[in-house]
Parts: sequence; structure tokens; C-alpha cells
Amino acid sequence: MASIIEIEKYGPSSVLTYKTHSIATPKSGEVQIKHLAIGVNYHDVYVRSGLYKTLKLPGIPGCEASGIIEKIGKNVDGFEEGERVTYLTREYGAYSTHINIEAEKVLKLPATLEDELVATNFLRAMTVEMLINRITLVDSSKTILVTAASGGVGRLLCQWASSMGVKVIGSVGSQEKIPETKLNGCFETFVSNDKEFSKKILEITDGKGVDIVFDSVGNDTFESSLTSLAHCGYLINFGQSSGPVKPILMTTLAEKSLSISRPILFHYFGTRRNYEKMASSVFKAFEDNVIKVSDFLPFSLKDASSAHDTLESRKGGGSIYLIP
Repeated sequence: MASIIEIEKYGPSSVLTYKTHSIATPKSGEVQIKHLAIGVNYHDVYVRSGLYKTLKLPGIPGCEASGIIEKIGKNVDGFEEGERVTYLTREYGAYSTHINIEAEKVLKLPATLEDELVATNFLRAMTVEMLINRITLVDSSKTILVTAASGGVGRLLCQWASSMGVKVIGSVGSQEKIPETKLNGCFETFVSNDKEFSKKILEITDGKGVDIVFDSVGNDTFESSLTSLAHCGYLINFGQSSGPVKPILMTTLAEKSLSISRPILFHYFGTRRNYEKMASSVFKAFEDNVIKVSDFLPFSLKDASSAHDTLESRKGGGSIYLIP
């Protein structure tokens, strides 16, 4: 038997229900993983609340975890029982003690990386890898704006970009969060609801604006993000913590020849080759301390609701995980 967290209906953290569940023998092409650490992300909150209706109910949430292979199905090559592995999946199911999953989604873990590190930050780091390396050119000639710069993805994005010599400007929800962003590579940070926000961005960029905005906030920051862009600038919206972005007229973009994209990580590593290439880049960034993470904050699997409450209170530090 396995222990799981199941959602039967969308709602607050209390809908996360702890249950026991039988687990079958892995099918052909699958491996069975015993989880050691399970990542908790804001994506999980969106799924639980119903903002993202991407999990068929009743269902087991969770997109990432690390663990060891316990069983191997037929027609699986390259893996052995007892190996440490990790994975990302858009089919969910990580909030459990065990999972049967296609071997194509599973990656071997370097011996140098802890289970907790990968489980808590692999999805975030892969998102950053996509944003920096896969969408538009990001290099030392660029000045970028990162909204929610103190958040789970934001802090990693600032770290990775600044390590490349990129000039990073951050925006945060309160003054108290500014010092942390400076430690993560921002040369300047502003509070996002400042009425003079866009004016200040123009002032520190000599009236030009930024080349790229990485916006994970959505509705509340979208207008100021657009205003902050230089001519031929690029707005990359990869989240909507404040709600969905309203429709925009093409003529608005034409005013400064702006570009906008809404990337989805799973589309960018659609093949095993891309998946491995991006993961290799992320593992190296971890090993080289290009990206550094906050102190780990573990919760028992049965206390998943408390983990979500902590994450939503903005007190989780970006490294919350569940222990099966």
C-alpha cells in the first residue's frame, strides 16, 4: 500500500486529504519510485484551488519528487533498482509515497546533489533554464526586470542571470523584501505597487527601459511591465499569482515594437533529448553554486495542507518539501 494526498474538489488547503492507496506493479516502460522528498510549488496551489483545472478529480497533485527506484517494468533500459532519481511530470501524482511513472520522465541524480535540493527546486530551476536559454537572447548586454524577485523562481532567475553579467532589476511586494534581492544579484529593486515604478525604471536605464521583463505576477504588474520595456523589448509572462492577464490590443505592442510570450515548461522539453539537455544545465548550475537555495523546510506528507498554508503565507523560503 502507498500513502497519498488526494483532491476530490477544488478549494482551500483543507481539501488535501491523506489516504492509503494500493499501488500496482509498474507497466511496460514504467519504473516504480519510492519517494524520499516531494516538491511543493505554487503550481500545486493553483491546481488545488482550481485556478488551473489540469488535474482530473479525484486526483493526486504534485509535479516533482526525488527518490529511489524500487521496481522496473518490462522494456526499460538504463535504470537499476536502488538508483537515486528525480522527475518532472505534467500528469501529477507526486504527493504520494510511491509512484509508477514512465521511464522517459525519470532522470538519474548526480551523487553530489541532495534529494531535498532537487525535489524543492528542480521545477523552478528548469523554469529558469527555459527563461534564460530557450526563449530569447539573454546575455551581458541586456538589462532585465524580474517581478516577484524574492519568490521561489524569481530568486533563482536573478541569481542565474546576474552570474552571466546581466543587469538585473527586481520588483517585490514590500520594502522588507528588497535586501534579499540584492543578495540574489539585483543591482536595484523597487516595490511593484509604487506609483512611480515605471518612471524609476526609465530613470535608472537612462530613459531607455529594460530589454526583457520576466513577469510571474500577471494582472497586477502587467501594465507596468509593458511600460518599463524599451523599444523592441520582450515581455515573458510565466505566471499569474495576482490573476490572469487581461486581453491586450496588438496596437499596444506596435507602439514600441514589443513582443510577448507565455511559455509553458513542458512544451520546451517535449523530447527526451531536450529534457536531458536542460536538466544537465540545471544540475551543473546547482553543482557550481550558480543558484543557491534557502533553508529546507520539511513537512510530513500527511501535513500537506500545512505546507500549502506556509507557502501561501509567503513564509516558506522557497524550499518547502514533503517527507513521505
